[in-house]
Amino acid sequence: MKKRIITGLMVLASMISSTSFAQDIYKTAANVPMVQLNNGILMPQFGLGTFLQPSDSVCEQSCLTALKAGYRHIDTAHAYNDEAGVGRAVKESGIPREEIWVTSKLWPNEYGEGKTAQAIDAMLERMQLDYIDLLYVHQPVGDFVGAWKDMEKAVAAGKVRALGISNFDANDEVFNRIMEAATIKPAVLQMECHPYAQRLAVREKAKTHNIQVECWFPLGGAMSNGALLKDPTIMEIAKAHGKTAAQVILRWHIQEGFSVIPGASNPDYIKENIDIFDFTLTDDEMAEMRGLNKERRFFNMSLSDVERMVGL
Repeated sequence: MKKRIITGLMVLASMISSTSFAQDIYKTAANVPMVQLNNGILMPQFGLGTFLQPSDSVCEQSCLTALKAGYRHIDTAHAYNDEAGVGRAVKESGIPREEIWVTSKLWPNEYGEGKTAQAIDAMLERMQLDYIDLLYVHQPVGDFVGAWKDMEKAVAAGKVRALGISNFDANDEVFNRIMEAATIKPAVLQMECHPYAQRLAVREKAKTHNIQVECWFPLGGAMSNGALLKDPTIMEIAKAHGKTAAQVILRWHIQEGFSVIPGASNPDYIKENIDIFDFTLTDDEMAEMRGLNKERRFFNMSLSDVERMVGL
């Protein structure tokens, strides 16, 4: 009997190691699937991005609206100036902390051994949280290797659960530097990705290291002037399903296996964006969506531009 139990547990562990199994079995409120990161932790595949929230207080209300609608993943950053609002919403929601995935990011002026350790403590203080689920280095400039060493220490101390790299799709040099320096390998790579910029080469590189891709600007962002939302192919697919173009785009992200964090402060859009788990795009529709790829990004800033922006 004991041998059969042990064998059964081994089979279950093997099944759980499969991302598809994790997506099928482990789901949050609103039927949102989970993805399993390369450190074994399960992360809600869909979340709310808080970039460009009008204010910290508006961010708080956006997060509360999202959590009530079933979101369990919130993405913020020190540079967004809304971490405190995220933290307040987590507490005010009444949802157990362990059920909410909170992501934040360190800005380059916080990079460096010793300096980053203090920045992580300050981040936890701003959000009034005991730990952060996922912590990114926000931009691939400055002493991000020194920052990573302190981030690894924060994982060991229980202050952070998983580490990620944001915008390290900039070039092979910065990606290789962090991979060579890291003892704890990045679990997530966050970058701009949507049907017009499907980032095929970067995705293959991430796949090689079992790094989850997470997409910002999944709907194109403000600077796209709604190009994706007006695309005839996407609009036709949306009509067939009785959904909006935004919902079809986000559903495409989910079926491609991405984690996706659309930003919104309008309560109606927040609710609309998560209403994507009651339909499925067909194989032909997925092929049509993939056929829209132009590798055309809407946010284009060079590393030298980033360095100037952060004062390096």
